[in-house]
Amino acid sequence: MGDELVSNYAVDDDGNVLIRTWAAGHGHLAAVVAAIPESAPRLHRLDLAAQLSGLADTLWRCYTHPASAAASTEPHTEGWRRQQSRDSFGAVADAIRAPHLVDGDGYLVVEYDPVQEYANRVGRALHTIGDEALSQAVVADVDAERDAVERAELGDLTGRAVQAVTLSRTDASPAQVAAADAVLDKDPLGGSELFRELEPTAAAVAAAHWLKAAADVTADLTGIPAEQVVVAADDLESLPYRTPTVVLELFAAGGSPHQLVVDLVGDAMLIAEGLAPGTVIFAGGEGRYEEADEPDLDDDDDDDDDVEPGVLAGEPVRMTPLDPSRPARDLLEDLLIGIHGCQLLYTDFKEDEGAGAGANEAFREAVRTRAAKDRSRLL
Repeated sequence: MGDELVSNYAVDDDGNVLIRTWAAGHGHLAAVVAAIPESAPRLHRLDLAAQLSGLADTLWRCYTHPASAAASTEPHTEGWRRQQSRDSFGAVADAIRAPHLVDGDGYLVVEYDPVQEYANRVGRALHTIGDEALSQAVVADVDAERDAVERAELGDLTGRAVQAVTLSRTDASPAQVAAADAVLDKDPLGGSELFRELEPTAAAVAAAHWLKAAADVTADLTGIPAEQVVVAADDLESLPYRTPTVVLELFAAGGSPHQLVVDLVGDAMLIAEGLAPGTVIFAGGEGRYEEADEPDLDDDDDDDDDVEPGVLAGEPVRMTPLDPSRPARDLLEDLLIGIHGCQLLYTDFKEDEGAGAGANEAFREAVRTRAAKDRSRLL
């Protein structure tokens, strides 16, 4: 998550106002938060904007990294820390109004929880400026931001909660999955609503289900294994087939749409933070999700078959098929391209059979029927 995705605060020195910008799925919106006293030094103004941006980032991190997605919520685990942050939402306004200040001995209480700490930093920035009207406006704006996060958690992405359409999340709202499924039922090739109105991880869960339906329909017609249909379509049109193929292979291994999408997105989010997702890597050259083998220290031969070729050549090893800076949206885009690839192969075979007329609509209808038949895997 970056400052450009969630509410970002800035200072308009010419107008002496604090402004907020936020992503809306396609472009950004802006609003004036409050007037800033002309007497406030520029350094103090910028500090307030920076601390508010940091607070917004920590609030939205509770949405993108829910405690429920962590391996454990036992005391002092990552899940426990996430829940501590989420439980701090109710204390944010009070911390802004009455922040920890440096005491007479020069000491300052620093909170371990980032939500509480950023709320205190915002409060200290306001205390330094010392304007009651500004303080009240900031508290109201932060309350609105907190409400947006809480509504997004429930699958309501209206109003300010629309920021969630730009964010990758290690979970998927059932309401958002159902909404994305309805969009794809209208047109199995997708629609702009998937990117402008819906949570991308949830949309990717639905798209994975529809890709599997499209691959199965195409496999039935062509005799090509479902896991290989997008690769085969690459012979008709250049396609980024690796990610759809990974997803189809995970389906073949017994994965559910929800689990495989959340795992792929979650692994990429870990990598974006400099963490390795266990021992799982993506072999970019092969297009497979594989377990990394331990090196054979007792191997006396001179062959290099125990080592990744890319590593031996000094080339980087790709650890995820997704763009770690925007994994959920990247996955959604690739899944829709995979469905398009299935359509290409399906219509090509229909044309070879002399039934090219109406093949595109026949594909859509066949995929709708298959997706409805297998909808239980989406629930």
